[in-house]
Amino acid sequence: MSEMKHTPLYALHVELGAKMVPFAGYEMPVQFPLGVKKEHEHTRGASGLFDVSHMGQVLLHGPNPAEALETLVPADLVGLPAGMQRYALFTSEEGGILDDLMVVNNGDHLYLVVNAACKSEDIAHLRQHLPEGYAVEELDRGLLALQGPKTAEVMARLCPEACEMVFMQHGHFEIDGIPVWISRSGYTGEDGFEISVPADQSEALARRLLAEPEVEAIGLGARDSLRLEAGLCLYGHDIDTGTTPVEGGLIWAIGKPRRNGGERPGGFPGADRILHQVEAKDHARKRVGLLGEGRAPVREGTELFDAEGNALGRVTSGGFGPTVGKPVAMGYVPVALAEPGTTVYAEVRGKRLSMVVTKTPFVTPGYYRGK
Repeated sequence: MSEMKHTPLYALHVELGAKMVPFAGYEMPVQFPLGVKKEHEHTRGASGLFDVSHMGQVLLHGPNPAEALETLVPADLVGLPAGMQRYALFTSEEGGILDDLMVVNNGDHLYLVVNAACKSEDIAHLRQHLPEGYAVEELDRGLLALQGPKTAEVMARLCPEACEMVFMQHGHFEIDGIPVWISRSGYTGEDGFEISVPADQSEALARRLLAEPEVEAIGLGARDSLRLEAGLCLYGHDIDTGTTPVEGGLIWAIGKPRRNGGERPGGFPGADRILHQVEAKDHARKRVGLLGEGRAPVREGTELFDAEGNALGRVTSGGFGPTVGKPVAMGYVPVALAEPGTTVYAEVRGKRLSMVVTKTPFVTPGYYRGK
């Protein structure tokens, strides 16, 4: 066992009474004394502060960096305006997903946020496959997410300029004299901000945010139940190298200019297979939302069956949705059974529990898109 890494907020988590667990090579807070369910409910009702400093933060420098990065992802980055952020996927030559990431157009360079479990592989992938003349700079910074319907009220007191941004906009600001990079985005389905901060000022900023009456510290447990209700994928669970973007229900992440007939079709790893699936719709399976009938949560790995007992696929993420008030899950079923309203059966402790294929998200998103 290699030694666990710590984020800049580790000492604060311990001070606040967090239960720490190993996650992606880091000791991370799975919950605070409030408990997972109350942390989930607090974020849905007010404002939750998450430490996501274990994520990888990277700057990509070089001539026309958007054009260069488009050789590795199917997103439309050339068309991404300065000061905006976009979801993207690293794809493999076989059309599978190597990781999902966020990309910001910072004018003369790109700012990337990649998943903690994949960051060393992602950085190596960038350095290996980008042409000469591009520099991949790994940053040592904290990353905080402030999420929930009262978050804008908090931010209006601390950094009113950031409240002028809309969903997926990004800018450089100051909070109490601390220089920060803020995007209006998150992983909960709520309005909120993700705040990149110098590592040595992360704790001071976190304490400043926690001093606001609406804000509570939230752990990984509630982060997972919140993103599941929001229908958002967790890499390595809902999507992976054996899943194409089309199977994963992520066709929207393939930019229209990158599709056949677009201005810049293909040109990314696995393009032939992925674009064929977009057009022919001949993929065998699809990620769907699943809503349980009773109270028993249906966890990751649970097998799914049809009414005749034929195996269909597996649940990739699942639990009880505190906001929904029912078990919620995501998993893969044959395309023919992916229509909302279809009933499938999850085998839990020898019993077949009915689940209904449901459109995601399970909750109404609160993203701020302007007045």
